Amino acid sequence: MDYHNPVLLTEAVDGLNIKPDGVYVDVTFGGGGHSREILNRLGPKGKLFAFDQDKDALLNTIDDPRFTLINENFRYLKRFLRFYGAKEADGILADFGVSSHQFDVAERGFSTRFEADLDMRMNQDSKLSAFHVINKYDEEQIKEVFFQYGELRQAPAMARAIVEERATNEIKSSEQLKEVLKKFVKHKNEHKVLAQIYQAIRIEVNQEIEALKELLLQSPEVLTKGGRLSCISYHSLEDRLVKRFIRNGMFEGEPERDVYGNFEVPMKKVGGLIVPSKAEVKENSRARSAKLRVAEKL
Repeated sequence: MDYHNPVLLTEAVDGLNIKPDGVYVDVTFGGGGHSREILNRLGPKGKLFAFDQDKDALLNTIDDPRFTLINENFRYLKRFLRFYGAKEADGILADFGVSSHQFDVAERGFSTRFEADLDMRMNQDSKLSAFHVINKYDEEQIKEVFFQYGELRQAPAMARAIVEERATNEIKSSEQLKEVLKKFVKHKNEHKVLAQIYQAIRIEVNQEIEALKELLLQSPEVLTKGGRLSCISYHSLEDRLVKRFIRNGMFEGEPERDVYGNFEVPMKKVGGLIVPSKAEVKENSRARSAKLRVAEKL
């Protein structure tokens, strides 16, 4: 697909254990690859809802009476499913990666390869952009963004350099940002560090961690008993949250145990961690860091 080559396509949809007459949700529609595979496995009475906050994704909509595409962030899962008359679902699929289209359109500002305005908004109507984060956040906030979401050890010094530069010149483009931070980017690991910087800003701009948590918390409320959740993550922050939620229904701490040391959880894991095959990674390099976890509502 030109827009986006779906990662772990068969494995992620297999994880849903699809019933032909079931109701399913693809919360990250993108190019529609996963959605089309779900529809291929649904019967005439099946139903698929899909979410995508990016208006560009609407151009990929599927002409099928069983399909409804909702132009919203998946953090509003429950609200919009109810709006469209679906109180429960038999399966939810989420691919938390940035689409190839978003990386490849230079003016969106997602890629380290192109010079572009500081944007990185998945929802183009959002007021929070990369420009705002870099030019309006205070030094402590920028440091936290780089440290928490980019896992950058030099986050304090990077934040200080940005604040010092913008005191005289607004940082408007990706090239300006790279120039400010070039002393922290050694040639031998240039791509890796720039990717971490961009990842951190993108996660903050799109509030990705907050949205992920909200989706996970809503999933057991939306799923029918025995319904499946199939999640594809691309970095450790996401994968840890998914893993911990499946294991104990929480993101931090430990659940309360009874006198026998047992505790209740809303979901149970199905199988183990699934990663792409060597053949898939060779065909699609963006799949190399993907991790798939599947859970079932108890």
